[in-house]
Amino acid sequence: MQEQAAVTYVMPVLNEADHLEEAVRAILDQRYSGASELVLALGPSTDDTDAVADRLAAEDARVRLVRVPEANIPLGLNLAIAAARHDVIVRVDAHSTLPPDYTATMVAALERTSAAVVGGLMDAQGKTPFGEAVARAYKSPFGLGGGAHHDSDVEGPAESAYLGVFRRGVLEEFGGYDETLRRCEDWELASRLRTSGRLVWLVPSVKVVYYPRETVDKLWSQMFATGVWRGELVRRQGTTPLRYLAPPILVCALALSPVAALGLARRPAGVVRAGLACVASAPVVYAVGLAAASSRLGGASWGDHARNVVAMAVTHVSWGAGFVRGFVRGAEGILDRSRVTQPSR
Repeated sequence: MQEQAAVTYVMPVLNEADHLEEAVRAILDQRYSGASELVLALGPSTDDTDAVADRLAAEDARVRLVRVPEANIPLGLNLAIAAARHDVIVRVDAHSTLPPDYTATMVAALERTSAAVVGGLMDAQGKTPFGEAVARAYKSPFGLGGGAHHDSDVEGPAESAYLGVFRRGVLEEFGGYDETLRRCEDWELASRLRTSGRLVWLVPSVKVVYYPRETVDKLWSQMFATGVWRGELVRRQGTTPLRYLAPPILVCALALSPVAALGLARRPAGVVRAGLACVASAPVVYAVGLAAASSRLGGASWGDHARNVVAMAVTHVSWGAGFVRGFVRGAEGILDRSRVTQPSR
């Protein structure tokens, strides 16, 4: 039997004291015979993350630590990759839990397809009633827009890869992750790979559990920052998949609806009246659309459907408002602070 390739897992970590051990155990317990190590890139956490990481490293020599001077995921990833000892790089996340055969399946797919990067599906799972609603939205095209790594069942070329397994040489050739981006770094790297003619490959049979934000304020903060950086990325690249334009168009329509209603009061005719009527009706149309979409997301009670509506509305409006801000003014100074916690006492 051919020996399996040695792998280095790289994980950026910030304020993950509650999730880190579960994520690390799932990595260390992989059913994989090749040599492995895990490099934790520790950002400036304000909770007990560093203490948890120190303990895990003391308990298992496969766990190594690198310090990251700022809350910058791409920087953390690049520092971890630079410290890696092995040829295959497995990008992992402290808010996710790998299934036991993840590494074996993904390394086999990397070798079988000659892809630059392979990834599986994000299987969002909530731990609270609102978190469950957010998870349902993640898996639906009505929530995050239907990216293939959320709900596809077709293996093959993809736009982007969730997390991702790479050959180290590919990352070095392309300069790693863009450290000027604070969000969207995975998509941007995949975009560079695809533009160069390299293959990005989806393996939908592999599902990685991901725990989304569990409160309205944290979801808003995350999605606003993500939208800002997506808008910044569109400024830089000058192009975007059309589905990313839906939230900013929605936000603009909602913001302009009172003005359009006032315009209708002046009784314009023809095309102008039709256009104003469309914009003025945006809040009502959107509310009806949310209710209809909630029935597709599922839920066992009226409370579940109410939470579905809130989760989708927060996602759409915060992401769309962020996109407009990022596209118009850039993303400088905008960070996702949804994982910032008060220091332990």
